[in-house]
Formats: sequence, C-alpha cells, structure tokens
Amino acid sequence: MSKTLISSEIAEPYAQALMSVAQQHDLTEQFGNSCRDIESLMEESPDFRDFMANPIANPEAKKAVLRQVFGDANPYFINFLMLLVDKRRIIFIKEIAAQFLNLLRKLNQVALAEVISAKELNDGQKQALVEKVKSITEARDVELKITIEPDLIGGVIIKVGSQVLDASVRGQLRRIGMSLSSVV
Repeated sequence: MSKTLISSEIAEPYAQALMSVAQQHDLTEQFGNSCRDIESLMEESPDFRDFMANPIANPEAKKAVLRQVFGDANPYFINFLMLLVDKRRIIFIKEIAAQFLNLLRKLNQVALAEVISAKELNDGQKQALVEKVKSITEARDVELKITIEPDLIGGVIIKVGSQVLDASVRGQLRRIGMSLSSVV
C-alpha cells in the first residue's frame, strides 16, 4: 500500500470526527482556520514537522509544544490534538487538516482552485479567476491556492478537482511543438 493511501485511510476518519465535533458546537469555520494554520506551519517549519513526526520524541513534550503554538485555539481543537498525540497519529496532522478542509469546502460549497502562475496576480486577475472557476464548477465560492512558477514564462494553469486548464505560454509552446511534430 502506498504511503498516501495509508495516510488518507487514517486521516479521513479523524477529519470526519473533527468535523462532527465542529458541527455539533457550530465551530466549523474556527476549526477550519486552525487547520489552515496547521497546514502553513507544517510547510513553513521543517523543525516543527520533524518534531511531530519523530516517533521517539516524548509525547508530553509534543503536547507542550502544541499547547504553546495553538494555545489560543478552541479547547475542543486542543483536545483533538492531544488525542492525536496519545493515539500516535499526530504524524498525520497535515493530512487530517487537509481532509478537514476538504470536508469544510464541501459543506460550504466552495471549490478549491490550485493556480500556478508565472508571476504574482493582482486583485483583478484573482477576481477574474474566481468568477471563471465559479462558472465552471457552479460553486458558491472559490478558494484560490496560488503558486508562483517563473518557468511558465507567462499565463496560468488552473486545476479544479480533476479538471486542468493550461493557459500558460509553456503549455501553448508544448502544444505547438506537438502539432508540428505530428505534421512532420
């Protein structure tokens, strides 16, 4: 079994349990913000990520760090993190947070659009992307996850679910090259 399959099999039930608690106490958005904080912390701090993934690190030390970092989070959320440490599932926290955010998007009818751009987008361009994705997906709202990749030369690549729209210069050059090679 692949690592991602195992991760998702473990992450999904925990994310659903967290969503259940969040819905019972009307805390879905608050928990969503905490999960976004976890995702960004895991991406920005390799030390934090490695410490949480270390199987021989003291569980009480992990709990202390989590309390310090997420001390102002909701007590239900803090208890959830402590449970993950006790069950030795804290290593899957990034996957659990991502799965929770997927559930939250479904609940709120929000589409996630992963955008790869050659350069930083201005507000007008972001709004145009949001409107385009709304028209494609019929979602109530759109969450943009933008990555800058100068290799595109220009344009954007938009991924929504399994749909990919390649409007990049690199993609256009690749398509021209393929059409030229099929002619020859």
